[in-house]
Amino acid sequence: MKKYNFCDLTKEHSNYPAAKIVILPAPFDATSTWIKGADKGPDAILEASANMETYDIETDSEVFKQGIFTDKPIKEKKSPEKMVAELKARTLKHIKNGKYVVTLGGEHSISAASIQAHVESFKDVSVIQFDAHADLREAYHGSKYNHACVMARAREIAPVVQVGIRSGAVEEAELMKKDNVFLAQDIYDNDRWFNKCLKKLTKNVYLTIDLDAFDPAILPSTGTPEPGGLGWYQVIKFLKLLMQKKNVVGFDIVELCPNPKNKGSDFLTAKLIYKLLSYRFCR
Repeated sequence: MKKYNFCDLTKEHSNYPAAKIVILPAPFDATSTWIKGADKGPDAILEASANMETYDIETDSEVFKQGIFTDKPIKEKKSPEKMVAELKARTLKHIKNGKYVVTLGGEHSISAASIQAHVESFKDVSVIQFDAHADLREAYHGSKYNHACVMARAREIAPVVQVGIRSGAVEEAELMKKDNVFLAQDIYDNDRWFNKCLKKLTKNVYLTIDLDAFDPAILPSTGTPEPGGLGWYQVIKFLKLLMQKKNVVGFDIVELCPNPKNKGSDFLTAKLIYKLLSYRFCR
């Protein structure tokens, strides 16, 4: 497959020195426990982005003109601990160089590295997670950096707000901070929760989106799909408000498990990234 940079941009808009934004692929899929293939997610996103219009109608903008550099993928494929170390170091380097980092998973375990790097680089950071699953296990299958543990790691270093949750083990239910959890069953058909959710967050926010937060009717290509998820317009309406009200210091998109016979999920993911960047830089 052709190696794409995000949006298949020319060198003018994708060279590192001038770019404000870095896309960092993390094709890691060593701890997922059902459908494998999240390691193919970053390439699928990049390919889909090359077929996307770079003019955003809603914001009347072309965010690619801010410069979007696509970094080489991380190398570690087996050890989640080694992956976190490699990805964290790469992320810290880009932040130090003044770049806005967007990480493409891969499974959700990659978010631990990105969250750690941003919490160390910015003051008073909280984390907002869009996800079907709580991901609060202390350890799973012998690792504290399993995809099912990522938010337990996040809570060790920052306040966490969870949105779209509709699945979890009984021990996770006991660990949830109920006031900071917005269950899908309570929010899927309304926006009354928006302001309450925003009030739970600090000024600086890191955003992690597991794509299974979306309903599988619109995004079926993920490793652990759950019925009863969120819709496109509801999610982007909230994310636009989040970008307006808070300083979103970085974000990741994880758990795309591409299906070669249905590219819709790949394209939705690329569009979501471009929307978020448009809200962040073209407001």
